[in-house]
Amino acid sequence: MNPLLQGLDPVAMNRVLAIGQALEMQRPDQAAAQLAPVLADYPNHPEVLRLHASLLSLRGKHKAALCEMRRALQQRPHEALYHNAFALFLAEAGELDLAIDGLRHACKLQPGFVLAWYNLGLFLTRSARFEDARDALRRAVALAPGYTAARAQLADLLRMDNLRDEAIAEYRKLLADQPWAGMAWWGLAEIKTLRLDVADSDAIQRALKHPHAADGDRIAMGFALAKSLDDQGCYAESMQALAAANDIARRHRGWNAAAFEATIASINAATCTASADQTLGSEVIFIVGMPRSGSTLIEQILASHSRVEGTAELTDLPLVIGEVSNQRKKPYPKWLAEMRADDWQQLGQRYLERTAHWRKRRPIFTDKLPNNWMHIGMIRAMLPGARIIVSRRDALETCFSCYRQYFPGNDYTRSFSDLASYWRSFDAVANDWAGKEPTHVHPFVYEDLIENPEAQIRALLAFCGLPFEEACLHFHETQRAIGTPSAMQVREPLRADTARAPRYGALLNPLREALGLP
Repeated sequence: MNPLLQGLDPVAMNRVLAIGQALEMQRPDQAAAQLAPVLADYPNHPEVLRLHASLLSLRGKHKAALCEMRRALQQRPHEALYHNAFALFLAEAGELDLAIDGLRHACKLQPGFVLAWYNLGLFLTRSARFEDARDALRRAVALAPGYTAARAQLADLLRMDNLRDEAIAEYRKLLADQPWAGMAWWGLAEIKTLRLDVADSDAIQRALKHPHAADGDRIAMGFALAKSLDDQGCYAESMQALAAANDIARRHRGWNAAAFEATIASINAATCTASADQTLGSEVIFIVGMPRSGSTLIEQILASHSRVEGTAELTDLPLVIGEVSNQRKKPYPKWLAEMRADDWQQLGQRYLERTAHWRKRRPIFTDKLPNNWMHIGMIRAMLPGARIIVSRRDALETCFSCYRQYFPGNDYTRSFSDLASYWRSFDAVANDWAGKEPTHVHPFVYEDLIENPEAQIRALLAFCGLPFEEACLHFHETQRAIGTPSAMQVREPLRADTARAPRYGALLNPLREALGLP
């Protein structure tokens, strides 16, 4: 008998097993129906509490999930599985550092616990601790060589570290064992300098029909197929593959453009009274904008400067926002209008506490989470000394590049109409703040950089209050881990032939129409 089920009667045991299967298949209603009678009979049983916590988390009730899981852990403090579950709920609630600590403890309790090592590698990657992440994932792969997710994530880290050939070899090895592994195909596609040929597109098309391929695999493979067909100059076929992949993704997760626009309007309507300390935040440079607009390139240029630490897409600002929402028991942005200058100062100090480790080597650091464009007003209030760079690129090129990218979670990229709506919200906010705060909000236009690199880089450094350094002109020579889709591209000199829309011609007319372009 499973020791975790000790204390349950046979009927309850069978129900618990059924609940676990329903949760694994993402069927919360089915799990809830099975859980109700067990929870009524065994309200304090640790395994029942763990499953209840999983159901609550699946439904977005993160605080309640943590509460239930704490009750389970109090009864079984040495159970590694419980610490792993608690860490997952912590991460869902925005407590990534605590989640990492919990996973380390789980791995210590049970060194052969593959899932805990994998989750640890995943969360370390999210927090931009790439070297530690690689070690954790190597442990997971050593323990379970057939664990697809761990091997794909490890290969992704090799790619981020510019270990191109090793990454390709790891992806190819995985595909030799599991040709339907969508993340391995997409990992190869993410190596922008690698050409995927006819043999690859044929292999992907066969894999799309494989009985073991889940929808997640088919989505990733669809984007990889589109990249391969693009490499071969088959643009109409590439568009068809993109439409198919985006359709599957949209069936699983939709995007409510009207609700998003209402949220942005609510944020814009709030007046944020800035912290009295106008120098607070002078050590941080925020890089915001649409994905695929050149933000990684801006970060690479700045990270080539001796005074700047290039980090990653940090989640600290959203996590700080989540902390305030929990404290005030109101969702963001409903509490914005309640904040006073002292509140903003405390919030700015909290952000700087969270990011202190990025200033150990160099005095200034970058925060390159693109979606922070919607929080520019908040940044100006909590960190008045911070500089904000808005990454800009041609609207058609940016939106089409987003449409071509496998972006789990960025659901607005799945259709031209949603992309255009999102673009308009971004464009309005970015233009407004650049007009109001030109000394702190600086648009950096990709096309201008291509046309006159040195002048634009000098202007960028001047805006950031940094002396000019020659290394910034040779940014592609700077060695560092880069965790975004542009990792390989920014390690090459600037190219003038990156525009993709002209190759697709009239095929992009629906996107042009959505954007209001001729």
